[in-house]
Amino acid sequence: MDSKDLKSYIKEYEDKIIEFAQNLIRIRSYSDEEEKLANYIKEKMEQLEYDEVFIDEVGNVVGRIGCGDKIILFDSHMDTVEVNDEDKWNAPPFSGEIVDGKLYVRCSVDMKSSIAASIFSAKIAKDMNLVEGKTIYVTCSVCEEFCDGVNIKLLFENHNLKPDYVVICEPSNNIITLGHKGKAQILIKTYGISAHGSAPEKGVNAVYEMTDIIKRVEKRNEELMSLKNPHGTLVLSDISCITASLNAVPSECSIYLDRRLVLGEAEDDIKKEMDNLIKDKNATWEIGTLRRTSWTGHELCYEPFRMPWKIDEGHELTKICNKAYESTFGFLPREYEYWDFGTNAVTPVSLGIPTIGFGPGDYKLAHMLNENCEVIKIIEACNFYVEIIRNAL
Repeated sequence: MDSKDLKSYIKEYEDKIIEFAQNLIRIRSYSDEEEKLANYIKEKMEQLEYDEVFIDEVGNVVGRIGCGDKIILFDSHMDTVEVNDEDKWNAPPFSGEIVDGKLYVRCSVDMKSSIAASIFSAKIAKDMNLVEGKTIYVTCSVCEEFCDGVNIKLLFENHNLKPDYVVICEPSNNIITLGHKGKAQILIKTYGISAHGSAPEKGVNAVYEMTDIIKRVEKRNEELMSLKNPHGTLVLSDISCITASLNAVPSECSIYLDRRLVLGEAEDDIKKEMDNLIKDKNATWEIGTLRRTSWTGHELCYEPFRMPWKIDEGHELTKICNKAYESTFGFLPREYEYWDFGTNAVTPVSLGIPTIGFGPGDYKLAHMLNENCEVIKIIEACNFYVEIIRNAL
């Protein structure tokens, strides 16, 4: 089989792939509400004659084709961010309309187009006899928007799964992506003494105690932004206080910080940075642990301290992707992408599994009003995934 034969075969599936993507979009699947979508995906994998399909304890959908020694896993997440401005959209946000060659609305980019492309790619590879000696897993994971990496970490642990290669199908505008920034989410608290609002001098206002820290956060981000690219960032993303009433001095104030890390920054660097932010203040900081409950009732505990990563351009998986890219597009990659955001890649990377990213859609459109993905990009991504399977020896 050559690339021309593959393109011809995929062309026969184009309408089915795009229709499947549209149907995925029409099933609303906010984080922890993916049950209906998970069952639909499982049914589709079974219709496409996957060798094994199951929904794990956490709610992830897992499809397997083949039983060879070389294990390749393609991962996409099922959950989407919410829509709170439906009246501003050009089309209903879960309509899956195609306008001017673009599949519109919520999750077309992030990331149901990738789900469609990856699920059909394994089916096509099987039909084209490209899976001999290989095991292909396609996973559709839960709650990535809040707990990236925890979902497939539990899958790997509970089912003793360790792929040889992982492809994260997050949107990259069909550019091979070699890594992404790290992320630390930090909770800072300041402490005061409650008093009646009519006698504030008898208390200590925890919010006032926080003001200097907020100024330090702003200054630190300015310092980071002044560095040569790529550089880290620091932003205050949430603030709250505890007070006995609206007539009382707040006794505690909390802020949540989102710190993005670049290669070269170490965990100790971030710890020292946080210590400096609260220096000489009645304050503490800690990792902002997040707890969620998946649609199956399984508890997810997310510790948001994730280091940046990057696969080497000379790595075997990168070479496989370069060959797949050339077969798909007719030329070798002219550039690589590096994501600013976090993904499920943190789990395989932490386990030493070679990992790379590639997916349809411009990630800058993710979570945005009138999100959309070019239809041709979905088909190209499917072709690329099949080529990865073919070239992974």
